[in-house]
Amino acid sequence: MIVRRFLQWTRTAAASERAEAAGALARAYLYGDLAEDDRGEALLALTGLLDDASPLVRLALAENFATSSEAPPNIVLGLADDQSDISAIVLRYSPLLSDSDLIDCAAIGDAIAQSAIALRARLSAAVAAAVAEVGACEALISLAVNPGADLPEFSMRRMIERFGFDGEMREALLARPNLPVALRADLVAATADSLAAFVTGRDWMSPERANRVTREACEQAHVIIAATEVAEIGTARLVAHLRASGQLTASLLLRALLSGNVSLFEAALAELSELPLARVKGLTRDWCSAGFAVLYRRSGLSEALLPAFRAAIEALASVEAGEESGALLSRRRIERTLAACKSENNGEFDRLLAVLRRFDAEAAREAARDFSATVSQESAEAMQPLMLPMPEEPPLLLADCEAEELPPISNENFRRIEPRFLSVDLEAIERELAAA
Repeated sequence: MIVRRFLQWTRTAAASERAEAAGALARAYLYGDLAEDDRGEALLALTGLLDDASPLVRLALAENFATSSEAPPNIVLGLADDQSDISAIVLRYSPLLSDSDLIDCAAIGDAIAQSAIALRARLSAAVAAAVAEVGACEALISLAVNPGADLPEFSMRRMIERFGFDGEMREALLARPNLPVALRADLVAATADSLAAFVTGRDWMSPERANRVTREACEQAHVIIAATEVAEIGTARLVAHLRASGQLTASLLLRALLSGNVSLFEAALAELSELPLARVKGLTRDWCSAGFAVLYRRSGLSEALLPAFRAAIEALASVEAGEESGALLSRRRIERTLAACKSENNGEFDRLLAVLRRFDAEAAREAARDFSATVSQESAEAMQPLMLPMPEEPPLLLADCEAEELPPISNENFRRIEPRFLSVDLEAIERELAAA
C-alpha cells in the first residue's frame, strides 16, 4: 500500500523531491525489513523510476545501488545504459556487472563511460583489451594509470599504435611497473615520431634532418634500455623486437660497442646468425680470428664495416679500469676506433668516419653537460655555509612608533609587545588630568 501511494505521489512531486524519495526507497529495499509483497512492489516501483524524466531521480538510484551486491541486476543494467554522468557511477563500482556487460558498455559508451570502466578496482585482461581497442584517448590514459588493471602486453602495444602521439598516455604507460623492454622501445619510437612531426610541421627542421636526429635519439635510448636490463632474456627480447620493427641497424650495434654495452652486441649477433648466445660470446672474445669474421658475415652485416667493429671491440677490451660502460658513448673508445679506421681508409670508410665523428661530437656534448651539472652542484654545496639564517624580528616597542604608525593590535603583534609597556599607572593619569 505504501509503494502504491508513493507511485501516485511521484506523478505530481517536483524532481528534487522525487530524487530524494527514490533514494529513500532504494535504501529501504537494500537495508529495510520489508515484507515479501512490499519488497516485490518496491522493486516494481524502482524499476519504473528508470523511465523518470528527471536525471536526478536516476542519479539517486545509481548512487544507492552502485556499490551493493544486493541491488536488483536489471536496475543496475538499466543504469549502466543511461547517460554518462549516471552510468559512470555504476560502471566503475558495481560488482554485479560481468565482463561481457562491461565490454558491451565500453563498445557503445563515450569517453566518460569508458574511463569509468578503465578505473575499476579490478579489471580483467579481457575488459582491459576491449577498452584498449575501442576506447578514447582519455579512457586509455585511465587504463594505463590503474594499478588494478590486468593489462596484457599486446593491449599496451595497441594503445601505443592508436594514441602514441599523446604525451600523457605515453607517460602513464611508462610509469607502469615491470614494463617489458619491447614496449619501452615502442614508447621511444612513438615519442620520436611525435617530435619529428612537430618540428617538421613548424618548419624548424627539414624532414631529412629530423629523421636523422630522431633515429640517433632512438638508438641512444635503445642502448640505455638494454643497459638497464640485468637478465639476458630481456636484452634478447629487445633485440628480437628491434629486428622485427626494422630498427636493428649496424649503427645501433656500433653505438652499443662504443658505449661499452657488449651484451646488446652479442645478443644482436645471436639473433641475426641464429647461433647460441654462448657460442657467439666465445667468438666475440676472439674478435681478430677468422671465426669471428664468419660469425659477422653470417649475421648479414656489411663487409666494409668489419674493421670498424673489430676496432670497437679492441677498444672495448683495452679501456682502463673504471671506464664508463653500458649506456653512454665513450670518447676514448671512439678515438681508438677512429684512429684504426683512418689507418685503413682508402675511401670506403668515409661515411663510417662521418658517423664516428658524429658519435664523438655527441659524447663531447654529454661530457660538457655532466661537467656543467657537477660544477653547479659543487657551487651550491660551497654556497650552503654562507647562507646565514634570517635573524629573528626584534620585539615591537610602542615607544619607537609614531602615533600614525602604530600597527593594529592583532594576536601576533600583541604577543610581540614587551610586558613592561602593558602596565598602566592609573594614579599618574588622574593627577595629570586634575592638573590640566
